[in-house]
Amino acid sequence: MPTAELCRKHGLRPATFYKLKAKYGWIDLSDAKRLNQLEDENAKLKRLVADVMLDNVVLKDLLGKP
Repeated sequence: MPTAELCRKHGLRPATFYKLKAKYGWIDLSDAKRLNQLEDENAKLKRLVADVMLDNVVLKDLLGKP
């Protein structure tokens, strides 16, 4: 399928298409799914770490330790 038709079908600009192709062109479908899962898991873990760090700050403030 020509690039212009593919971009029109998915509502992308050609520049965006080529940028994404350069970034993810080497990935096959199973790798892309795994990458998406890992990105979701990483975001969840970052939120958990932020919550724990906030709890630590609150506890230190309550105990009066700098």
